[in-house]
Parts: sequence; C-alpha cells; structure tokens
Amino acid sequence: MARALLKFIRVSPIKSRLIAREIQGMNAEEALAALEFTPNKAAKIISKVLASAVANSGSEPQDCIVKSCRVDNGPVLKRFRPRARGSASGIRKPTAHILVEVEGK
Repeated sequence: MARALLKFIRVSPIKSRLIAREIQGMNAEEALAALEFTPNKAAKIISKVLASAVANSGSEPQDCIVKSCRVDNGPVLKRFRPRARGSASGIRKPTAHILVEVEGK
C-alpha cells in the first residue's frame, strides 16, 4: 500500500470531499480519467495527489485500486472586508489536507 499526502492546500474541504468520495474503490486509471473531466478545482488537485500515490507504489495505474481518499480540515485563514461606517466583516479562507492511499491488485 502506498500513499501520498498534500497539506495546507487552499481549497474548500467540504467541496473536495464530494470529489474524494466518488473515486474511492475505483481503479486508479479510471479514477484519473474521471477526475480529468470533472470541472472542479479540487478534482485537478486530487488528480495530482492520486498520480503521486500511484508513482509512490511503483506500479502502473491499471494495477492499482484507490483504497481511500480522505480530505481533512486544515487551518482557516481569517481575513476581513471593510464595510460601511468603519465596520468590518470576516472572510474565512479554508485549507485542506488531502490523503490518497492506493493498493496493488
């Protein structure tokens, strides 16, 4: 079993989990093909992490299965936006940690 971990990436973990759930249990080659045509920022990032996990395993993508794809919360960058009458409202910029584990057949 090989794994790849990407930490502190500036993407919403809630939106990324939707993509991560889709590829769990899939063949790595099929998962890479599916992610390539998914119009989502998280799909491109997860695709790179999956390719790294397959490379770490030392085998070909058609010989690997995505055992787990997990997206955890990272720290939140807190910013503010000026508003009327000298007040301010908060902006939350979430980050995520993405872990992909692949297993040979």
